Formats: sequence, structure tokens, C-alpha cells
Amino acid sequence: MERNDLIFLGKALSEARKALEIGEVPVGCVIVKDGNIISKGYNRRESENDPTAHAEIIALRKAGKKLFDWRLENCDVYVTLEPCIMCAYALILARVRRVIFGAVDERHGGVISLYNLLDDTRFNHRVKWIYEPSEECVNILKEFFKKKRW
Repeated sequence: MERNDLIFLGKALSEARKALEIGEVPVGCVIVKDGNIISKGYNRRESENDPTAHAEIIALRKAGKKLFDWRLENCDVYVTLEPCIMCAYALILARVRRVIFGAVDERHGGVISLYNLLDDTRFNHRVKWIYEPSEECVNILKEFFKKKRW
């Protein structure tokens, strides 16, 4: 893991804090191309009444508009939580180069926890993935759900 990867994962964590501020599950995402952030996103399912308004999907949509292309080749995605099945497949469809995430999602994970879509050879594109364990990424989620349950 390169130093820049940790910096960009930190930027994704900043996006997760924005979600937390509005009462959303605190997941954040940034997309990087050529060393520059080209888009950001955070969960907005509740505020937008949209089941697909995950951090990754929002960031992917913004990146496509910015690049005028749905193909996000040579782009890296940094997200605080392991992408779910929907988001993992969206990463494949967008043809991103790699995804780096800081916490596993044992209930919905589409990369290593429940499924491993990104390494499935039946798809025409594979996304490299790096799980970089981050206490901050885990703790923001734990605190959010602890407060929700009280």
C-alpha cells in the first residue's frame, strides 16, 4: 500500500463523516485518476429515498459525467467499506482499475466477505482489490450502529 493510497482512503473517510452528519450509514468514497480526485460520494439512501444511493454509485456517476465516459479505466476507487454486490458489479461494469477499502462488510460484502465478484473470471473485466484494514473506517460504523440501537 502506497502512502497516497492511505491519503485517499482518508479522503473517503472524510466523505463518510458527511454521511454521518446527516444520519446516513457513514460510508464514503473517492475516485482517483492520474493522482487526482475526480469525484466523491457518500451514502444518501435515506435522504434521497433511493436504494441505489450508495457512496460508490454516487461517485461513479459523478466520475462518468466529469470524464464524459462511463468507462473509468485507469481509475482507482477508495471506499471506507467493502463494496456490496451491487457496487462491486458496478465497479466491474465501469471497468475501474482497482478498489481499496478499509473495512469488511460481513453482511453484504461483494468482494471478500460473502462473494468475490471482482475475481470472477466469467466477467469480461476484473477489478484489482486491496483490503487495507482501518480502525477509523471500522469505528465510525460501529459507533453509528451503536447509537442507532439505543
